[in-house]
Amino acid sequence: RELEMDPAELRRKNFIPPHQFPYRTQMEAVYDTGDYEKALDRALGVAGWEELKQERAAARADGRLVGLGLSMYVESCGLGPSSTLPPGGWEHSQVTVERDGRISATTGVSPHGQGNETTFAQMLADQFGVPLDHVTIHHGDTAVVKQGIGTFASRSQAVGGAALHDAGTKVKARMAKFAAALLEAHESDLVFENGTIAVKGAPASARPFAEVAAYAYRPTRLPEGLTPGLSDEAFFEPANNTYPFGCHIAMLEIDRETGEPRLLKMVAVDDAGHLINPLIVEGQIHGGLAQGIGQALIEEVAYDAAGQPLTASFMDYALPRASDFPRFELDNTVTPTPVNPLGVKGVGEAGTIGSTPCIVGAAVDALSGFGVRHLDMMLRPEKLWRIIHGHSAKRSGA
Repeated sequence: RELEMDPAELRRKNFIPPHQFPYRTQMEAVYDTGDYEKALDRALGVAGWEELKQERAAARADGRLVGLGLSMYVESCGLGPSSTLPPGGWEHSQVTVERDGRISATTGVSPHGQGNETTFAQMLADQFGVPLDHVTIHHGDTAVVKQGIGTFASRSQAVGGAALHDAGTKVKARMAKFAAALLEAHESDLVFENGTIAVKGAPASARPFAEVAAYAYRPTRLPEGLTPGLSDEAFFEPANNTYPFGCHIAMLEIDRETGEPRLLKMVAVDDAGHLINPLIVEGQIHGGLAQGIGQALIEEVAYDAAGQPLTASFMDYALPRASDFPRFELDNTVTPTPVNPLGVKGVGEAGTIGSTPCIVGAAVDALSGFGVRHLDMMLRPEKLWRIIHGHSAKRSGA
């Protein structure tokens, strides 16, 4: 504001250009990949940035307190290098094609709502060309899962998914050798699709996936160099963390009489590399936005003068409701990472990271006419009311 510069253009001046990646920061973090300007431009387009500025000007002309906030973020995800984690930063997976052609797999990460069972099953179904319901993912049971590090720091897909992919690749290569013996072809000429394995360009040669699996366990003629069975495991040790990024834009109005803030618009453009399941990613971002909005506008742990908590239960602690949100407008850009074979980065916290500063920035902008340059979360109505009416009282000489 003091520079009389559009917030988007100020950020544009400070971006690391794409050709400078991997980029080592002053704190020795090595950002893997990034195209921050693309995310910014996508968010400005989705939000209709220029139109929003016009709407803000019209609202202010009517005496309304309306502000815009824009935030850019970079997050460290896919936590993995063992040099940074005392228990180790690797992850483990085992994949088995059973005798009946169904696939079972174990993973050392343990999902608790992220939907990894779906994305991991989807990965193997695509890799082997079989129906999704023919894949079972086992996790969280030490009687079944041999080893693993765990789920944290958005590493499930970037590290655990990479281990699963590598194990599946090993088993697929092994299965191709059995199929090549059955089809009298070279394994490099085989295609796994629609529940069959066939010679490329010769669909009539297709054998059911389950038939090849059964042959691998009871081969009448064992292919040279192979032992029976279709199972293998993989450890994946990433060379670096991943660094997803994004741009969030908010429009917020503060009621001049009550100080009540109301979120009018929320746009989130996030880049988590390749997306295995875009719908699950969208759900993660929705949840993150709800948490971030709650942190900025609604949720607070309060204490009395004696240090006793006033919000000790959900009877007193405010949580955001659906009516507190506008319709979220989401989009994404795709900047893959070379850190893992999937090009995925992680998205678990994206919605929470971009939304909170974006919303607080919008509130600061709405109150800029009162000389406000900074606000601490959360944005209690009484806090905002005191700013508005304290300033008004000073102007009136009260």
